[in-house]
Amino acid sequence: MTEIAFHFNAPDKLAYACRAARKLLRQDRRLVVLAPDTLMDALDETLWHMAPQDFVAHCRADAEAHVLEASPIVLAQGLQDAPHHEVLLNLSDEVPQGFGSFERLIEVVGCDEADRAAARVRWKHYMQRGYALVRHDLAPRGA
Repeated sequence: MTEIAFHFNAPDKLAYACRAARKLLRQDRRLVVLAPDTLMDALDETLWHMAPQDFVAHCRADAEAHVLEASPIVLAQGLQDAPHHEVLLNLSDEVPQGFGSFERLIEVVGCDEADRAAARVRWKHYMQRGYALVRHDLAPRGA
């Protein structure tokens, strides 16, 4: 069964996704980042412009097959063509179709109320299906 963790109170979902991608890459883990159109270009650009010591090799899901196979991190808008199923990082507001084929799912939730409301719907969806959920609060201690 997929391990699901919610990472709440991310002040900047884009920056958090980049840090998570870097961390997972250093752990030799393969990652698919599911992001809506509104974030995809910014995420791709930010990953390409990280400091040289923090370089995160990645590609988009529409890349050629040999590039997808070689890329440890894939940016996708859907999971139907995901080349690997180790870790999924969800930046969208919806429950990802096909998330159950991944070993781990990380749900990133921002600080605004609309994002929190969408996360509550996803949380309820997973709970109703018997998934054990882990909650990580990213808010600074004492805030």
